[in-house]
Amino acid sequence: MTANPIAETVTSLMPRAQAELTELVAFRSVADPAVFPRSECEGAAEWVAGALRAEGFQDVALLDTPDGSRSVYGLLPGPEGAPTVLLYAHYDVQPPLGEDAWLSPPFELTERNGRWYGRGSADCKGGFIMHLLALRALKANGGVPVSVKVVVEGSEEQGTGGLERYAEAHPELLTADAVVIGDSGNFRVGLPTVTATLRGMTMLRVRLDTLEGNLHSGQFGGAAPDALAALIRLLDSLRADDGSTVIDGLASDAVWDGLQYPQDEFRRDAKVIDGVELIGGGTVADRIWARPAVTVIGIDCPAVVGSTPSVQASARAQVSLRVPPGTDAADATELLTAHLQAHTPWGARLSVEQVGQGQPFRADTSSPAYTAMADAMRVAYPGEEMQSAGLGGSIPLCNTLATLYPDAEILLIGLSEPEAQIHAVNESVSPEELERLSVTEAHFLVNYARSKKA
Repeated sequence: MTANPIAETVTSLMPRAQAELTELVAFRSVADPAVFPRSECEGAAEWVAGALRAEGFQDVALLDTPDGSRSVYGLLPGPEGAPTVLLYAHYDVQPPLGEDAWLSPPFELTERNGRWYGRGSADCKGGFIMHLLALRALKANGGVPVSVKVVVEGSEEQGTGGLERYAEAHPELLTADAVVIGDSGNFRVGLPTVTATLRGMTMLRVRLDTLEGNLHSGQFGGAAPDALAALIRLLDSLRADDGSTVIDGLASDAVWDGLQYPQDEFRRDAKVIDGVELIGGGTVADRIWARPAVTVIGIDCPAVVGSTPSVQASARAQVSLRVPPGTDAADATELLTAHLQAHTPWGARLSVEQVGQGQPFRADTSSPAYTAMADAMRVAYPGEEMQSAGLGGSIPLCNTLATLYPDAEILLIGLSEPEAQIHAVNESVSPEELERLSVTEAHFLVNYARSKKA
């Protein structure tokens, strides 16, 4: 990294950043009280609010959003006439997915092989620490040249829309000239990347009922309709033989014309077992950035251990559908629901409950803020040029902000590069990426302030 005062300051602050991330990761802040007590999210929100107050933020508030979660907001006024930049992160995390599968406790930040492991270390508690580092570096080197608003969401991973609904009801709160969403990631470690598109999502709980109660499989099996077998058939109808997502009426042939993702790199990043094929058609970039993708993320059925020889009366699954830019998430939800209704076998009784939805997003990468970001990345990543990539995941707030503030320039950066394994066991963050992206963000704020004066 090229020596400069901002970079030197960030380097000196890294031990503090590690200690703070350790404290923040310790909160089991899954925004679902069925998984961990609500007090875990409340504690994380209070921690974030305290950190903002300690940095001199004004109007720090815990916002009670319509989905029952709390987002944290604060304002750091800049010089008179300076532009306003909104910095975003979220403190809620995905469940640990079985603590026995982690090499170290998921809620204890653990240093191993040059990375820091822990749930939320990259997605997205580390994103909040990145914002703090950038602001501290600027304060130590002449001050923050813009007004800064920070909002840290409390239910992003649930997709329940609490902050979106709050922003719609209080549109003046998050107004800004530019928005930096710290919840994305570089294409790979060391390659500075902005995310140009996000897939949206819809989440459905699907239940099939066929009998009034379970039956003995020897006495009734072969004629009595098995709800679990019906569910398996129904879910299988959502994929073609090659694994492509096929939902009646939903286009799935879009092409990605930007940065490509070589198959061998993808296999390595995804840790695909030797001999197992990738699914779908087209390039990898087509499949993960430009086309819909359905995933069964949970299923209720008897466990193998303790199971009985029974025909199942009911079965339930949670189905996620990623929606590419150019497709309305509400329309995709209707098509998915209609497909499920049309393909339910044996007259089974189907019920569908929507539990989350977010629209896809496409950024305007030609805006002046992207020039400021590209210049900042050249400083933080010497010898590398900023790349633009897609992201298969969803950040529902992006589209809400773009609708509320059509003149705002929205940029997506962050710590969730492939090695981070976000949403999986053994999630981790690269401290080098945290350092470089904090330097990037600090220089971006300087460059953006200058561009607005020009």
